[in-house]
Amino acid sequence: MALITYLVEDNQTILENLIETLTEIAMVEVVGHAATEAEATRWLSVHDGHWQLAVVDMFLQEGSGLGVLAGCRQREPYQKVVVLTNYATAAIRERSLALGADAVFDKSNELDEFFAYCIAETTKNQAAPDACVTDTVDSEIHRNNGSGPSLLDVERS
Repeated sequence: MALITYLVEDNQTILENLIETLTEIAMVEVVGHAATEAEATRWLSVHDGHWQLAVVDMFLQEGSGLGVLAGCRQREPYQKVVVLTNYATAAIRERSLALGADAVFDKSNELDEFFAYCIAETTKNQAAPDACVTDTVDSEIHRNNGSGPSLLDVERS
């Protein structure tokens, strides 16, 4: 069973590479993505209970990953939120963890650890599927429900 994943990333190239790599090696199903804090917070809230992993960049086209983290504080225990950023300083790590991030990874030198984390979450999901999402993920989520850009709509600013 694939890990239902939402990505918050404003860089088109990184987004495409994440989708491809996560799908291939970690058996995730990316059900949507956002490039801004408002889009991400809205999607995660509307689809509360329908996702298992959110991967959040810190610096976005508008707003920040810190705001996304704050919006996810009341999630279910099976829902994990990780930060994947180029700016994983000690201060960012501390603030992210304080806002409820389950882990923080640096894009420049901790990708192996990030992918290992995702694989471990997928393995947990496969071992205990009833402990995770109980509702069926409907086709609206697969279409991103219009609340965020498609891969073709994301533009670099």
